[in-house]
Amino acid sequence: MKKLFYFLLLIMVVLLAACSDDKQEAEDNETKENAVEEKDQVQAPEDSEKANTFPLTGIKTDQKVNDRIVSVMVNNHTKARPQSGLSKADLVFEFLAEGQITRFLAMFQSEKPDVVGPVRSAREYYFEIADRYDALYIYHGAANFINDMVKNRGIEHLNGSIYDNDGHLFKREAFRNAPHNSYLQFGAVYDVASQKGYEVTHSYEPLPFLSEDEAKSISGDAANHVEIMYSDNSPMEIVEYEYDETSEKYTRYSDQEKTVELNSEEPIQVDNIFIVETYHEVIDSAGRREINITSGGNGYLIQKGKVQQVKWENRDGRIIPVKDGKPVKFVPGKTWVNVVPSSPGIGQSVNISN
Repeated sequence: MKKLFYFLLLIMVVLLAACSDDKQEAEDNETKENAVEEKDQVQAPEDSEKANTFPLTGIKTDQKVNDRIVSVMVNNHTKARPQSGLSKADLVFEFLAEGQITRFLAMFQSEKPDVVGPVRSAREYYFEIADRYDALYIYHGAANFINDMVKNRGIEHLNGSIYDNDGHLFKREAFRNAPHNSYLQFGAVYDVASQKGYEVTHSYEPLPFLSEDEAKSISGDAANHVEIMYSDNSPMEIVEYEYDETSEKYTRYSDQEKTVELNSEEPIQVDNIFIVETYHEVIDSAGRREINITSGGNGYLIQKGKVQQVKWENRDGRIIPVKDGKPVKFVPGKTWVNVVPSSPGIGQSVNISN
């Protein structure tokens, strides 16, 4: 019996020792896990801090941001709508082109669409803007005197009439008629530009942007609906923006129809609407214009349901809003710049309401 007693006692001692070791190991493991978790929590803010900023949107990123900006002349004729690629544009300039129809200079860098278009012909004020933003300028055709300007001024460009329907850089689509059917195949841009000897990387200084806290305290009058009347004649050219309080973005409309992507029907939404007034002059029977993009003038900056009266200035080639001599910052995100003639003027051609 004594032998059995001692044997059972030995087993109990062994089991107690094992349990004690397991408990200690579990405690050690828990301590290590807590230490790792605390370390991760301490490092989290540093890890989440983005190193770079997209220069045209102010959005922080860990990606490289040295892709050359690509600017594209996008058709806005009624027969060219809906367009392709505009939802990916960081910055869009909208000017009158000929007659009472506007045309877009869409700038891409932070996002790259597969296709952009329809692409249309060049104008001087568009390629001057592109050049001053150090962007590649892409268009399809132009009057001879415009092509001469592009060449003589050293504008780094790709002309769709040279690559017309080559299936690599440009493609003609059958679902629309010329001249509203030439589409840029965006994936080929840097390849073709490199072949022409153009730089396809570039370092940019970002536009002035608000911090997250600053963006929450924007002041100004209510601006939930914006109407810009380029023409009330036929064909009409009326641009509207509607503010969405949930997304804090503005949805764009042309002639009361929502501006959307051709294939996905994704609406075009922007964070900043910058309206600038400047001198326009018709220079030929086709209705082509000269537009002053250097002198500065009156403007509106519309963000997060508010409007501020500002001035615009061309500083280092960039058109920016200014108040009391200081740049007024953009909300991080996408921006649409609407340029309107000084006659009849911004007061009569723009209506902003709650």
